[in-house]
Amino acid sequence: MKRLFALLILLAVTVAAKDAVRPNIILVMADDMGFSDIGCYGGEIQTPNLDKLAANGLRYTQFYNTARCCPTRASLMTGLYAHQAGVGAMTNPTSTPGYVGHITKECVTIAEVLKGAGYATFMTGKWHLTENKNKLAGGSKENWPRQRGFDRFFGTIAGAGSFYTPNTLTLGNDPITEFPKNFYYTTEIGKYAAKFIGEHLVEKKEQPFFLYVPFTSPHWPLHALEKDIEKYRGKYLKGWDNLRVERHARQLEMGIVDQRWPISGRHNKAPAWSSLNESKKKEMDERMAVYAAMIDSMDQSIGRILVTLDEHGQRDNTLVLFLADNGGCDESGLFGFERKKGGKIGTDSSFASYGLCWANASNTPFQFFKKDNHEGGIASPLIVHWPDGIEEKDKLRHQPGHVIDVMATCVDVSRANYPKKFKNHVIKPLEGRSLVSTFTDEPLDRAGIYWEHVGNRAVRSGDWKLVANTRFRKQEWELYNLKTDRTERVNLINQRADKAQELKAMWEAWAKRANVLPKPSNKSKKNKNKK
Repeated sequence: MKRLFALLILLAVTVAAKDAVRPNIILVMADDMGFSDIGCYGGEIQTPNLDKLAANGLRYTQFYNTARCCPTRASLMTGLYAHQAGVGAMTNPTSTPGYVGHITKECVTIAEVLKGAGYATFMTGKWHLTENKNKLAGGSKENWPRQRGFDRFFGTIAGAGSFYTPNTLTLGNDPITEFPKNFYYTTEIGKYAAKFIGEHLVEKKEQPFFLYVPFTSPHWPLHALEKDIEKYRGKYLKGWDNLRVERHARQLEMGIVDQRWPISGRHNKAPAWSSLNESKKKEMDERMAVYAAMIDSMDQSIGRILVTLDEHGQRDNTLVLFLADNGGCDESGLFGFERKKGGKIGTDSSFASYGLCWANASNTPFQFFKKDNHEGGIASPLIVHWPDGIEEKDKLRHQPGHVIDVMATCVDVSRANYPKKFKNHVIKPLEGRSLVSTFTDEPLDRAGIYWEHVGNRAVRSGDWKLVANTRFRKQEWELYNLKTDRTERVNLINQRADKAQELKAMWEAWAKRANVLPKPSNKSKKNKNKK
């Protein structure tokens, strides 16, 4: 009788789980945004909508991306390491399997998997998962969003461009080439996202949806609306040195960073703010004010999406995840570039960036930047909000996670099946782990997390991290204990040669397995680009 009773209880639980309402899923990503920029991660930029999501959800302190735009998108969308999906570098085509320049048919997107499980699928924003010049070899659109699982799409195919007249802007599969006078891309991404889900919830409210919203904000060029810039103009005359100290203090108070981790030093190429003349200080204040306004505008668009959920009573049953694709971007010199001389920064007459010095502040308390596999390049905020699925509110989660885990999480909560074959192609096994166990603060079970991008490389196993840098160091391995030194100040490579060798062997085995090796030769790149 006891055994029968236990079986009946198990059956009842199983039936209840199958009948439970599956959540809507909204995945939001910022572009080239530092770890400390938003309010709930220590920043002074006004992000009330993200802050409210964090206050009623979870913030992850050790979540990782892949250090650059399109590799992160490849991993995020497929649950594989970027090289396994074909985007190990950028979208420049080569004949080498890990670097073909577009997501391959040996992987599936979150949209393709969830659509197979009965979800409606929408996307607004930056795709950047197919080859340059808006097409594949042969001119097809087979790797555009509509062909990779999305029912509706509004956004850009390419990686960057004007926020007022964006290059490769597309609705469905059709290009948009004319722009109204008041067009601003960040605002339009939010409007179309709200439109897609609003229309869906009117017509098919019982069908869950997946919405992917990869903003281009705050990626260069520095383009923002004057009403938003005005909020910040003059606030950055304090300079990057004081800004880093203030952000770090707030991070310590929040528990985002550990007291044992001293803030990394100002980058050795960056001058002290006090050494600048008044004219340069004013110029740099303006650049950072526009950058802050871009993040502020993104938060406003996120708010528009959340209001639409509230209007249809769907906020509680929607899993919202917010992250960034890489750290703050230094690829523009110490003070940023200006490709349109004489233009007004913030408007379409200008094409500018904010530079290494401000990026160093964006990545507080870590060192280095976008492209690098030190923490400044790969550390991402992650906010998770789901009232119906997460009981705890305003809590931190310190488990290490990676963008490969997002696919696994979506599969888990949607009760979808990750396929072994899809459209007659054998699909590579999922690499990520579901984050659902971490919602109740349970650990994730995995041996290691791995990185490689343009020669920068790293592996993390437990508290230990082995990392090498091609830009600011001599590409030699460095070893850090992240439990006591996540700002990577004390290299233990000589003291713990045994641990370094263990991690090096792990990285090399992964690199062979995950299509990191072989690397494409310069000759093959040149030949491919000529075709």
